[in-house]
Amino acid sequence: MIALRLERPMSSPSAPTWSGAVWVGTVDVNDLNDLTGDAIALGDSTGYGRARLLIRRARAVLGFVELPIAPLGALGGTVSVDDLRTAVGKLPRVPAAIEPLHLPTVTVIICTRDRPEQLRGALTSVLALDYPAFDVVVVDNAGATDETAELVRTEFADPRVRLVREPLAGLSRARNTGLLAAAGEIVAYTDDDVVVDRDWLRGLVSGFARGEDVSCVTGLVPSGELRTPVQRFFDDRVSWSRNLVSREFRLADPPLDLAMFPFSVGEFGTGANFALRRSSAISLGGFDTAFGVGTRTGGGEDLDVFTRVLFAGDALVVEPSALVWHRHRSDLGALRAQAVGYGVGLGAWLTKVALTPAMLRVAVRRAPDAARRLVAKGGGTLESGDVPAQPATGLDGGTDWARAVSKVGWIELLSVAKGPLRYLRQRWDGTGLIDPGARAAALARRA
Repeated sequence: MIALRLERPMSSPSAPTWSGAVWVGTVDVNDLNDLTGDAIALGDSTGYGRARLLIRRARAVLGFVELPIAPLGALGGTVSVDDLRTAVGKLPRVPAAIEPLHLPTVTVIICTRDRPEQLRGALTSVLALDYPAFDVVVVDNAGATDETAELVRTEFADPRVRLVREPLAGLSRARNTGLLAAAGEIVAYTDDDVVVDRDWLRGLVSGFARGEDVSCVTGLVPSGELRTPVQRFFDDRVSWSRNLVSREFRLADPPLDLAMFPFSVGEFGTGANFALRRSSAISLGGFDTAFGVGTRTGGGEDLDVFTRVLFAGDALVVEPSALVWHRHRSDLGALRAQAVGYGVGLGAWLTKVALTPAMLRVAVRRAPDAARRLVAKGGGTLESGDVPAQPATGLDGGTDWARAVSKVGWIELLSVAKGPLRYLRQRWDGTGLIDPGARAAALARRA
C-alpha cells in the first residue's frame, strides 16, 4: 500500500542511463508519524536504483539517508517506509531552527548571462518563496542577446521583479550592480541554475538572528540531480553540499577543528547560496571585481567576500535550513573546465591574501597545516579518490573513465599556479571594490 508520494525538487532533461543514478528528494519526519502504508512512491524515478532523501523536521535539517528503490513498473519506484524510519532513527538529534522575532526586508539577487532556460526555473522557485517582504533583482551581465530581458518581461511581469543590466562581464561586477540596486535590509544571492527551497529566506534570516554582529549567512547547497557519475563524483567531494551543522565563525574565536581558519575553503559555503546585510556589504566595498566568472581569474569572489567579512570583525553563520538545490555539471568536459576555474580562482584569491598585510600575518601562521592538508588530499577541492563506475553507454567519448576522473583534483591543483599572474593582470586593468562615492550614495539613498 502506497503511504505517500514524493516529488523531486529539480527536474531532469532526460532519464538516467547510468546504473548508479540516485533519485534526490526530501521528506519531513513529521509526515512519517501518521503513515499507514508500507511504501513511499517516488515521482519521476524510472531508471534510478537508489534514493537520497534530505530529512527535515519543519525547517531544521537532520541529514541525508540513502535507500534502495523497489521498481514499480511504469510508475517508477518506491522506498520502504520501515527502512526509512530505521534510517531516520540513526540520524543525530538537531535543535529546531531559530524563529527570528523580526523578518527584515530581503532583496534576492540573481546574476545571469544568456541562460534563459535555467533562469526560468530559478525565478519560478524564488517567486514561490514563503516570505512576507522580498523583491528580486535580475542582473543581466553582458548578455549577447535580449533573451533574458524578454523572459523577465513576458513570463515574470511581477512587481517584485526588476531587471538591471551590467554591460561589463564579470560576476563580481554583476553582484555589485545588484547590491547597489537592492532595496532590502538583507541581500540574498543565488545562481541561475538552482531551485530554492520554499523556506530559503526564512532560513537565511534565522542565521542573522544569531547575533547583531552577523553580516553574512550561508546555507546548504545539495545536489538536486545525481543522474550521471560526474555529478556524483563532484557532489561527494565538495564540502559545501554537506554543511549540515549550524556554525558561527568569528576571527577572534578560531574553531579548533579548522587548522586553516579563516582560509577554510568550502567550510563557509559557496556563492550559490549566501546573504549579506546590505549596509555591511556596501561598507565593505561589495565584491572585488578582480574575481569571478567572466574575468581572467574565473572565480574566487565568494572566498574573498567571506574572508573580508571575518577580517572586518563581523560574524559569518552557516545555516543549513537555508536550502538551495543545485544542478552540478553532468559531463566530464564541464567538470574539467570547472576544476580549472576553481583552481585559478583559488590561486588568485591566495595571491590577494599574500598581498594584504593583515591577512598575510594570519596566513603565515596557518601555512604549514594548510600545505600538509592540501597535499594529503591529493589535489584541490575536487580531490582524487574512488570514482563511480562508468555507464555502459559512456559519457566521455570513449576515454578511460577512471583515469580521467581521478586526475580532476590534480587539474584543479595545477591550475592554482595560473592564479597569481591572472590576478595581477586583472588588478592592472583597474578592478577593485565599489568606489567610496558610490558607497556613500547607496547608503544615503536607502537610509
